[in-house]
Amino acid sequence: MQTPVQTMSAEDHARIAEAIRAAEKDTAGEIYCVVARSSDSYFFPAGFMILATILVLSLLVAFGLEYWWVSVRAPVFVAAQLLAAASALILLWLVPSLRILLVPRGLRYRRAHGNASKQFLARNVHLTTERTGVLIFVSLAERYAAVVADAGINQHVPQEAWDDVIRELTEHARQDRLPDGFVRAIATVGSMLVTHFPISTDDVNELDDHLVEI
Repeated sequence: MQTPVQTMSAEDHARIAEAIRAAEKDTAGEIYCVVARSSDSYFFPAGFMILATILVLSLLVAFGLEYWWVSVRAPVFVAAQLLAAASALILLWLVPSLRILLVPRGLRYRRAHGNASKQFLARNVHLTTERTGVLIFVSLAERYAAVVADAGINQHVPQEAWDDVIRELTEHARQDRLPDGFVRAIATVGSMLVTHFPISTDDVNELDDHLVEI
């Protein structure tokens, strides 16, 4: 698998790691950060959309030819359809950035949401001793951000509080200030965790204090 191109510099990574350490200094909570360039390749959804479009256009052309009494042999018409479909799929394969433009927003949201849940489990954020793990997740292609908190935290922190964090993080990303957005989100989440989960004398750091790019 090809290694993803980093979206942040080494200095950005160091700032975020330091922000996590500072936020966890006085709390038993654990914060983990992930940024994804995209949550899906979208080749198959985009291919489906473009093939469906070609099919509809073909029907319209066929009705138009019939209306104007233009005769086209069936093999020629089918060959044109196949050529158009093959050309479109090759273009999608060669230019991945076009794919997401053809995918409905709802599907993009669901794929990004699913990736956030997947990362929460894959990074073992759900396995902290007191169930106090929090994932701060951003998927760039979908312009999606999420805060996924474990069960122990959700009992104390209302969804509205997470929505505020997500709103501010998304605004920073929109302004091309994603590292600042992560630092700010980490500090806000940390202050919430301190309120409900103060650090204990035997506290152990259970998750790595860094940002992961995928």
